[in-house]
Amino acid sequence: MSKVFITGVAGLLGSHLAEHFLKQGWEVVACDNMLGGYYDNIPKKVKFLKKDCRDLKAMTKASEGADLVYHCAATAYEGLSVFSPVLVTDNIVQATISVLTAAVKNKVKRTVICSSMARYGALPTVPFTEDMEPKPQDPYGIGKLVTEKFLWNLGEIFGMEGVVAVPHNIIGSRQKYDDPFRNVAGIMINLMLQGRQPIIYGDGSQKRSFSFVQDDVDLLYKFGVEKNAAGEVFNIGPDNEFITINELAVVIAKQLNFDLKPQYTTGRPQEVKLANCSADKIRKFYGYKPELNLEEGIASMIEYIRKRGPRKFKYHLPLEIVNEKTPKTWKNRLF
Repeated sequence: MSKVFITGVAGLLGSHLAEHFLKQGWEVVACDNMLGGYYDNIPKKVKFLKKDCRDLKAMTKASEGADLVYHCAATAYEGLSVFSPVLVTDNIVQATISVLTAAVKNKVKRTVICSSMARYGALPTVPFTEDMEPKPQDPYGIGKLVTEKFLWNLGEIFGMEGVVAVPHNIIGSRQKYDDPFRNVAGIMINLMLQGRQPIIYGDGSQKRSFSFVQDDVDLLYKFGVEKNAAGEVFNIGPDNEFITINELAVVIAKQLNFDLKPQYTTGRPQEVKLANCSADKIRKFYGYKPELNLEEGIASMIEYIRKRGPRKFKYHLPLEIVNEKTPKTWKNRLF
């Protein structure tokens, strides 16, 4: 039986990926520090370790005997990284270096890391393609790009294959929706289910395409097992249904029959206005074709959050920089 080690298994992406590997007959060992996930997300047949990726000794022991490593764990807080750069960078860069070092020590054949669309930054044209020169705008995006460089560098030195996945705006069931610092769709649904109006940064004209986890998991699996994936960077997510945050709020409100009257607040520093990734490469390699459209994906999220029940938001991370630029939603805990 082949063995895979997955970090971030209690989160949205890691839990679905672990489940997929189990269905394919793999042994799955996985870890999470529980900063951004739920215990009931973890598939029962996973050998789970409550460990932090920054702990090299723990990562070395956890990945021993693994054929593949998937690094899904991340403090995926692009906006927050401007105001908590130490926390986010430590949990992005240092955590990844520890996972990669452990993989090298254990002679893992291939490591797949999950980067972020934040790597691209505010490029002059959209959609972003994998051959564009990244120009990240915030500590999170910078950190993600740095981790890619470490993957290629250590892989070249020690003969370990690498793949960089760039999932963008992944949403779906098992996503942490009581987190005030990320996941705009989850935040909006959680607020509206409580009868509260969403708070939108800026004028709401920022545009994004949302990627549903059900459409991404098989592709991520292929990155670990297909020969032609080695050495590649792949965007994952649709490049159609490019919508504004205002339009996203309308889609959610319509499904909830909610009387939408959004509140607007000052835009967040360094937020990219137009961010959309091309899916041309992934279509060419693996015939990528999303099965869920935006409305269907939102419906699945609503069903998930309704079943678990709306929750109060937990301000579980510290703000390292608090000044006139810090969003009031975080500083004054408005969610």
